[in-house]
Amino acid sequence: MADVMSTADLQTSLRAALGDDRVLADAVEMLRFCRDWHGDVTSSAVAVLRPRSTEEVAAAVRACRDLGLSIVPQGGNTGLVLGGIPDHPENQVVLSLERMSAIRNIDADDFSAVVEAGCILSELKDRIAEKDMYFPLALGAQGSCRIGGNVSTNAGGINVLRYGMTRELVLGLEVVLPDGTIFNGLSTLRKDNRGIDLKQLFIGAEGTLGIITAVSIKLMPFPDQVATALLGLNSLDDAIKLYRRARRDCCDLMSAFEFMPPLAFVLAREAIPDLPMPISGDYPAYVLMEISGSGLVDIADLMERFLGGVMEDGLVVDGVIAASQAQARNLWLFREGMNEGQAKRGPHMRTDISVPLSRLADFVRDAEQAVSEALPDCISVSYGHVGDGNVHLNVLPPSGSPPDEAAAKIYKAKTVVNQVLDGYKGSISAEHGIGRLKRADFEERLDPSRRALLTALKQAIDPSMVMNPGCQLNSPDIS
Repeated sequence: MADVMSTADLQTSLRAALGDDRVLADAVEMLRFCRDWHGDVTSSAVAVLRPRSTEEVAAAVRACRDLGLSIVPQGGNTGLVLGGIPDHPENQVVLSLERMSAIRNIDADDFSAVVEAGCILSELKDRIAEKDMYFPLALGAQGSCRIGGNVSTNAGGINVLRYGMTRELVLGLEVVLPDGTIFNGLSTLRKDNRGIDLKQLFIGAEGTLGIITAVSIKLMPFPDQVATALLGLNSLDDAIKLYRRARRDCCDLMSAFEFMPPLAFVLAREAIPDLPMPISGDYPAYVLMEISGSGLVDIADLMERFLGGVMEDGLVVDGVIAASQAQARNLWLFREGMNEGQAKRGPHMRTDISVPLSRLADFVRDAEQAVSEALPDCISVSYGHVGDGNVHLNVLPPSGSPPDEAAAKIYKAKTVVNQVLDGYKGSISAEHGIGRLKRADFEERLDPSRRALLTALKQAIDPSMVMNPGCQLNSPDIS
């Protein structure tokens, strides 16, 4: 019906079905829902739907189905792969979950909580901390991303090596299906072996099979002891050796282990000029390491003894341990600020790659060399999560490059890096998802059996292609 009704008629029909307050149609008001987080892409939509309850989400899905409209679900719109941005504005609506932000229950004795999809991650973590509990998902965007989007993209972050991806923190889901029915799977059971675990179908599906409206999550004891250290090393190879040693000596108390190049400090201070330098010397590689715990474990003593040993052995050249929460926050600002610094330099290639941990240093070396040979005037910036093999190898064109020239260099850099990655049998998406940005690269690498399974799932659950068509897989290939 969408192809024979005008946009104005579609908007009128949506208001009649859902109420004026649930439908945004003004172009200026819709803009923040139709522009990606970095501001690289701006689109539009027939309307932005803003339901307040699961039942209203179901009503919106049914109304869109009847009108022939497809739906792009959206949480905090902090995604990096265009999974929540419309690509066919003439027949798509954005369905925002931002009004569904309630925390339905926190059960400290059960180590669980039930929260609606639109709850901002940092606010959820703060509320849980009030109960002396901890939700370990930690992202740079946690002040604006929402838990439904975290689940839909199977978000990663800095604590994956200890607590796992978002998938491992989810106990149950409530989902509105493409026909408008509601799947209620909000169990908090840890052990439930009654056949196929249906919630797994929707985690990481990026809204292509249904709209997550609420989540049951695992909680942990609050880590009231945290030790954070910034370390200078002679090479990325030494960082891998240090990680191996830390896994042995610190066991599962290590919650973060990030590597950064020297350029990280330059970029971070371009974004945050008054950021104080924590280490006086310059080193070829840096590691930001954190161990944490609670109860009877002495975390500060563990960190000091560990660093004493690795410095005595020459594995770490220099380092500083944060003496307060404020100092620890400043150390993390270098890791977070480098992303802002890259953005200030203009459009650049952002990757989200994973390779076997044992081959991470070799991959970075080979990929950076390949980029240098193909694009000698560009700068490679490699950093990431050593403990889970996830590296963000970004490529910055020369500052001030004309847009067309920068775009051509970014495309060439992506091709070069992906060619190296394929040789390492790695993944083009470690934690950000596929969305629309990586769809072509994803499909190019799909083997026939995996494509057949994904196609069968989509056709079985969403035969009308209502849910986020064009995200992950190109719609004509699965129609």
